Amino acid sequence: MPRKLAELAHCRAGDKGDTLTLSLFAYRAEDYPRLVAQVTPDRVRAHLSGIVKGEVRRYELPELHALQFVCEQALAGGVTASLALDAHGKTLSYALLELELD
Repeated sequence: MPRKLAELAHCRAGDKGDTLTLSLFAYRAEDYPRLVAQVTPDRVRAHLSGIVKGEVRRYELPELHALQFVCEQALAGGVTASLALDAHGKTLSYALLELELD
C-alpha cells in the first residue's frame, strides 16, 4: 500500500539564488534505507516537475538519517528576480512530502 513520504520523514527547505535545497529527515532510523532506495533525484525532479527546471543532486547523510536534495533552476530566478509569491521555496518542503512511496 502506498504511503506518503510525510508519514516517514519531515523536510526543511532553504534557498540561495535560484537554487532550492530540501533536507529530508527520517523520523525513525529503520526507515532511512527506504528513503535512500525510493526518494531518488529522478523521482524528486519528476514530482516537482514544472517547478524544478534544472539538475537535482542528492547527498546522503546516514549518521543523521537524512537526505539533502539540491535543486537547480527551481525558484524562478531567485528572490530578487522572481514575481512568485513564495520565491524562497519554503512551501516546496511540503510539496516533497506529498510524494507517494511503495
